[in-house]
This record gives sequence, structure tokens and C-alpha cells, in this order.
Amino acid sequence: MSLLDRHLSFLEALRGAGLPVSLAEDLDAVAALTAVTWEDRALVREAYAATLVKRRAQRPTFDTVFDLWFPRLVGEGYAGDAGADADGPHADEASTGQVRDGAAALESLRERLVDALAGAEDATAAEAAAELAVEAIGTFGRLPGAGRGAPGWSAYAALQRVAPERLVERLVRALLAGGSDEERAQRTAARRIGTFTAAAEAEARRRTAEEKGAAHVARTAVRPTIDQLDFLSARRSDLDELRRQVHPLARRLATRLTQEHHAHRRGPLDFRRTVRASLSTGGVPLETRHKPKRPHRTDLVVLCDVSGSVANFAQFTLLLVLALRDQFQNLRAFTFVDQVHEVTHHLRPQADPAEVMADLAASASYAALWGRTSYGRAFTRFAEDHADALGPRSSLLILGDARSNHGELALGALREMAGSARHAWWLNPEHRRQWDTGDSAASAYGEVVDMVECRNLTQLSEFVHDLL
Repeated sequence: MSLLDRHLSFLEALRGAGLPVSLAEDLDAVAALTAVTWEDRALVREAYAATLVKRRAQRPTFDTVFDLWFPRLVGEGYAGDAGADADGPHADEASTGQVRDGAAALESLRERLVDALAGAEDATAAEAAAELAVEAIGTFGRLPGAGRGAPGWSAYAALQRVAPERLVERLVRALLAGGSDEERAQRTAARRIGTFTAAAEAEARRRTAEEKGAAHVARTAVRPTIDQLDFLSARRSDLDELRRQVHPLARRLATRLTQEHHAHRRGPLDFRRTVRASLSTGGVPLETRHKPKRPHRTDLVVLCDVSGSVANFAQFTLLLVLALRDQFQNLRAFTFVDQVHEVTHHLRPQADPAEVMADLAASASYAALWGRTSYGRAFTRFAEDHADALGPRSSLLILGDARSNHGELALGALREMAGSARHAWWLNPEHRRQWDTGDSAASAYGEVVDMVECRNLTQLSEFVHDLL
């Protein structure tokens, strides 16, 4: 593959992972690369990043794809005596880059990992972690019987054997012996173990890419940018990053809405005033007159399914709505599994997102009576107990996957709720192709309330913008 072909396929992979790379940015990257030397891989990475990455949240995905198209190592990746100590029991195997999986090799790697990560500088520890990750994948990460037709390397298998999380206490003791205090040692140990884990995952992807091609790994193993990541497939670390993205997203949305409102500040044409003003010019209107535009802010009622993994989606949506609550005249929020519980009092102005998440989690814990989701029961109880929340000035927003365990749907109650509101929408965090599978009643509910696919932050922000 020529350098130009690699460059073009790299940009295509970035687009596939969710980065909006335009032709202009493509040309900017080419211009930047002409000003750096290709012998310095770190400099090439930064030249690409400076021209292609728009937001901090996109950088992890960019780095993953860059490592696939411009890997730092080739083949086994061993250099010198990385496999074992030169005088150790595996010296002959290390000289050939091959270390057999065994108790002695495992304990040797763990000891050297603790020693390396206990270094004084983060940069030095990160470099050592990367080298030991190469050895860990090469020694413990090969899948048994894997050939060219199957994925041959597994970071999960290697990390299960090495179990770096069990080394935290040993690493903390080493850091304390080096003069660090307890709290700092705990944070440093967790961060450096995380660095080793990430390096092992990157090494497994690199080796798989050499066997199956970088494009294959980019399609199957590279996680999309945080704003394109599905709520239902987010990991714990992803959830933390998503929470950090909610308020910057709300600020961008608020700024965009303010600009659009100012651009459309003029109201409808006032024909009488326009004609009257044109009399001074012989009836030729030179300047139109407009009626004052009446500002309108809607009342928003949010009804959230907080069962299982759908709870994360509901909570992120509530946090975004909370950050934009100044755009609404009034806001009321309810959660349910099978019983409805109002949580409006948790959505305080200027509330800390972490505290709101904790309060909502506590509310969800006693929102269920029968222990499983029942949209029919929840809609019936809402119509009976909270009908006063809806009116001609309010908009109803329902959050959930429309899976009611084959129970009663209460379409009549939902139709009554939608009829009482000015507008009604349903946000579904599942992909559209999963609607009406299993116990999903998406089409039945969609005939009553407009159902919108909302799987990630990008789709959520687009919907909220259109809503406002």
C-alpha cells in the first residue's frame, strides 16, 4: 500500500468511527505532514490530530485508529531482551522473541510490571507498560488453535492471566516506599494499571490488524467516538465520559439556539404598518414593518423508564434537559418501572450532575413494585394520578425501549395522555431494526406517539435542538 493509499484509507476509517473529516481537513492534514519528518511517529500523530480532531472527546478514537494504520511495532514486536532477563531461566527463548506461557513466566512478568510502573515519572512508566504489554500479549494472548481465518490475539485472555488489578496493592507499597503519600499512591497505581491495560488492548488490535487487515479491525474492534457511542453498549468508563460531555453539549446547544432565535427575531409581516410607512414614498414600500414576535417557552413533562440498561439513557437525557431547563417555562419529570414516581424535586437549578445521578438512582430503586417493566401499568397510573401535569401548553417526552414483557400496553391511557398535551414524543434508545422484536411494542406505541430513534449523544442533541 502506498503512502497516499494509507492516508486515504486512514481518513475513511476515521469517518467510519464517527469523526467528521471533510475534504478541507484532508488537505490541511497533507499540508501539515509536509512540514514534519516521517521518522518521528509522535510528530506525525500530532500533525494528524491537530488538523483532524475537533473535540477532546474524539481523541481516544483517533489514537486507536492511528495506531492501526501507523503501528509503532511490526510482527512480534520484541526488541533485545524484552521477553525475559538475559540471565533468567527463559534467556534462550527471549533471544528469539518467544516466551512460553507458564507459572515462572507469569510471575516474572508481574514482578517486572510492578517494578516498571513504580517509576517516578508517568511518561517512563507508560513506556515501560507498553513494552511489557507487547510481551504479555505475545506470551499469554494467543488464542489456542487460531489461524488466519480466526482472530488470533485476545487482550482479554492475556489480562485474565496477568490479572493486573491484583497488582495494585503491590504497586501501592512500591510507590509508598518511594516516598509517595497514601492517597497519591492509590491514584497513581490505578492510573498506571489502566495504562498497562490500554496498552495490552492496543497491542492485541495491532497484531490482529497484521493478520486480518487494519480495515477489518477498525470495523469490528474500534469503538466510535463518545458522541456516537450507543447508550445501551456503554461501559462504566464510557458512562463517566458521557456525563462529562452533557454540560458542554448543553452549552453548545444553548448558544446555537440563541443565535437562531436572534436570526429569527422578527415576527410576521405587519401589512398595515408597511403600507402606512410607504405613503411618504408614493406607495412604494422601501422598508417592511413586522409585528412583535411573542416569545414562547413550552412546559415539558418527561416520563422515563429507568429499568435495567435503559436507565443510563434516561438519566443522560434528564441531565441534558436539566442543563437546558432555562429554555422551558416549566419542567416536571417522572420515573417508572411499573409504578410512577415524580423526581422533579431532584432537578434543582445549578445542581451538581453527580448528585443528580445519585438522587435519580435512589429514586429508581423504589420506583418498582412488581419487579419488572410494565408500560401499561405505568401509563394507567400516570393518567390516574398525574393527569394535571399535562395541558395545552405542555409537551410530553417519553423515554424507554417500549419493551413491556408482553404485558398490557394501555394504549387508551397513552392516547389520553398524548391528547392532553400540545406535543408528544417517544425517544427509543434501541436501533430501529430491533423495534418489534421479542417483547417490543414499538410500532403499537408509535401509532399513538411519534417514536424517534435516539441511541447516542449526537441523536439526542439533534432531537433536543428540534424540540426547542
